[in-house]
Amino acid sequence: MDDPVDFDRVRGDRASIIIAKAIPKHKRAPPPPDNYTVALRKALLFFNAQKSGKLPKSNGIPWRGDSGLQDGSDLSDVKGGLVGGYYDAGDNSKFHFPMSFAMTMLSWSVIEYERKYREIGEYNHVRDLIKWGTDYLLLTFNSSATKIDKIYSQVGGSQNGSTTPDDHTCWQRPEDMDYDRPVQTTTTGPELAGEMAAAMAAASILFRDNNAYSKKLRKGAETVFAFARDGGRRNRYSRGNPFIEPYYNSTGYYDEYMWGSAWLFYATGNSSYLSLATNPGMSSNSKAFYMIPDLSVLSWDNKLPAAMLVLVRARLFLNPGYPYEDILKMYHNVTGLTMCSYLRRYNVFNFTQGGMIQLNHGKAQNLQYTANAAFLASIFADYLNETGVPGWYCGSNFMPISVLKDFATSQINYILGDNPAKMSYVVGFGKKFPRHVHHRAASIPKDRTKYSCSGGFRWRDAKTPNPHNITGAMVGGPDRFDKFKDVRSNYSYTEPTLAGNAGLVAALVSLTTSGGVGIDKNSIFAAVPPLYPVSPPPPPPWKP
Repeated sequence: MDDPVDFDRVRGDRASIIIAKAIPKHKRAPPPPDNYTVALRKALLFFNAQKSGKLPKSNGIPWRGDSGLQDGSDLSDVKGGLVGGYYDAGDNSKFHFPMSFAMTMLSWSVIEYERKYREIGEYNHVRDLIKWGTDYLLLTFNSSATKIDKIYSQVGGSQNGSTTPDDHTCWQRPEDMDYDRPVQTTTTGPELAGEMAAAMAAASILFRDNNAYSKKLRKGAETVFAFARDGGRRNRYSRGNPFIEPYYNSTGYYDEYMWGSAWLFYATGNSSYLSLATNPGMSSNSKAFYMIPDLSVLSWDNKLPAAMLVLVRARLFLNPGYPYEDILKMYHNVTGLTMCSYLRRYNVFNFTQGGMIQLNHGKAQNLQYTANAAFLASIFADYLNETGVPGWYCGSNFMPISVLKDFATSQINYILGDNPAKMSYVVGFGKKFPRHVHHRAASIPKDRTKYSCSGGFRWRDAKTPNPHNITGAMVGGPDRFDKFKDVRSNYSYTEPTLAGNAGLVAALVSLTTSGGVGIDKNSIFAAVPPLYPVSPPPPPPWKP
């Protein structure tokens, strides 16, 4: 027989439970966000400030309004015109090549560090920023077709030496533009199309929770990549175009072939894209194995180091084996050597006395390259850490992962104020940052006065600080002597760019520990089916 239940004791226990639940528990406050998270939140706001088109009420930049609503309105094949997207820098031009690169970099960072973005409350924000860009890219070609014969490559801009009112000869807010904004069209352009494919393919992975939109992006990526690979369209998109060549001239397109095909492989699971990315002709034409220092520098023009790194990811975590292994192993070796080249001890690149790596031969606007290199080093360290590998070799010297993280943090810390000028080069971060940013919208007060094309130059040339801080903008940066001139008319020092800020965002999220550490190993492979190794060819018959 069961023991009798002591109901008085049960009632007493229940009472104590109720009392215990009623007593408020002392909740430990979450740790304050680290500096990288603080800077990251600001760096994302720069993209809000660069938006073109009809802005949502939630955009959050009070001195920006609707603009560019007539962009592409005379195009018969684009319903509603080319409205939306992002202004590139301190002018009012929409350059689709670097814009696409910026969207690819943002998407890559979210795919790898989704948990961090969620933990620090920026996940929905960064997704909205990416969608603002990819929605626009889908307008720039016939995204409902399977074959296209042209891409709209730019809106606005200027010609050197022009006296016609345009984005460079006028200093006006985007909201006040009253001059013609020509649309550039290209019927060739493997690098533009390859980068657009990368942007849409990467975003399709990010938006896999929205099946219809993800599918639309995937289809668009495949369509523009087919355009990129068309043998009859392999002239550079910028070649001979005076509106593009002086500003965002392309120097080659095989890096975009490798980059675009890598992202399409991850987005679609179609192994033909991996076959293309690991084709010996691809590495030969892109000079992947030449170890030319300039080709180790990631930029809007050169995707080679990032393309190899994102393919090394497949080797590390998928281990696809034959017939991809030989080339992937070489990409892995070159990626290791690229990381070695960033280290001061090997004297591949010069460093300023204050510690900034000089990745563009001591020329102006170096910080965009610095931020990109910091990201590559940081994420490679995270890849190695995820596989349980403690480091890599530079020649006979074994380098621990910490060396990569130390390099990345030293460069980002330099950008955030650990430099001889004690100047943060990210607007709004820290107490001392640029106040005369080369930026039309930020430099003109919101005083209900519409300044004419030439009348606005009084604000460019004013000695007073900008009336609006363009929060989160990373400026061009100091010179090779660590000197910085906070002068609005000198764009070399004070102009920010979309591509530069995208690299900064990626580096910051990789380094922050506010939302944890490490990458999401598997989400990038969601569309990739199991890769069963192809049987190697039989050996030739023995001959006497």
